[in-house]
Amino acid sequence: MTASVNFASRAHDRRYTGICMYPYINLGFAHIGTFGLMLWLAAVSGVFVLHKNFERNGADADAINIVTMVVLFGIIGAKLWHELQNIPDLIGAWRDILAPGLHHPTQVLFNFLHWFQAGFAWYGGLLAAVAMLMYQGVLSKPNGLTGGRAALRMMDFAAPAAAIGYGVGRLGCLLSGDGDYGINTTLPWGVHMANGLTRYTRALVLPNPPTAAVQPTPIYELLFSLALAWWLWRRGSASKSVPLGFLTGEYLLLSGIGRFLVEFVRINPKLYLHHTLSNAQVAAFGSMLCGVAMMILTRRNGTVVSESLPKVSKRIQTAT
Repeated sequence: MTASVNFASRAHDRRYTGICMYPYINLGFAHIGTFGLMLWLAAVSGVFVLHKNFERNGADADAINIVTMVVLFGIIGAKLWHELQNIPDLIGAWRDILAPGLHHPTQVLFNFLHWFQAGFAWYGGLLAAVAMLMYQGVLSKPNGLTGGRAALRMMDFAAPAAAIGYGVGRLGCLLSGDGDYGINTTLPWGVHMANGLTRYTRALVLPNPPTAAVQPTPIYELLFSLALAWWLWRRGSASKSVPLGFLTGEYLLLSGIGRFLVEFVRINPKLYLHHTLSNAQVAAFGSMLCGVAMMILTRRNGTVVSESLPKVSKRIQTAT
């Protein structure tokens, strides 16, 4: 990702001061993207929360393997969703990738990696990740459940982990300056997206004008995600009588509400209802509807009675 972010309060002379954050860790000729590091941190956070949820609810499943597969399929799904929204641009991008010719495989590979590092859509990743998560539930049979009940149980377990992972991952968007930040603002916590001389010091999508402060919407989403994860964690306790699958409905509803609201101060183009709603808001509304529908359909499901596992499960010990 290509940006740097300067957190600052606006001074009376309209200059910005503060702590600089960079999109790359520069090691000589190597540039390690901080967006990728934040994605890794989001996955680690998800593994930790999911494992703890397994542990306290008596599910002997491998959180590391499950999160790895879910993240992999989520990344692929998010990239596909984003790229398929504009087929002509996708065709043009692949022409550029293959321009060196197959007799220059290294250059083609570097072109592909450069293209792949930017442009992801959350809801494409969500759909692919949910499909893989349900499949992992069927395979691992948490609490001895099978089939659709196992898939629902796994999604309930993963709800707080998904909330945490999403919030942490959003910080990578802020570091990259990829256009997920908010509208221009004079608020004291506004951020300045740097306009450097090289792609390693320049936001991918600059504000208009480039010197304007913008609302740090990924920070808003992080705070909302932490609150949502706390709520889902408390609701998912073994001592709570929550119907099987109902917690997943709550996640879809509440996360959709959060995404719908934050879009009002984000720079995403408004495409629907006389240019009042963005594409993400339409998807968020769909998430809310799915959440409500799932809560209605699962409200009479039975609960799963479970007992906590030992502090460290055998599978985690084997992995380490």
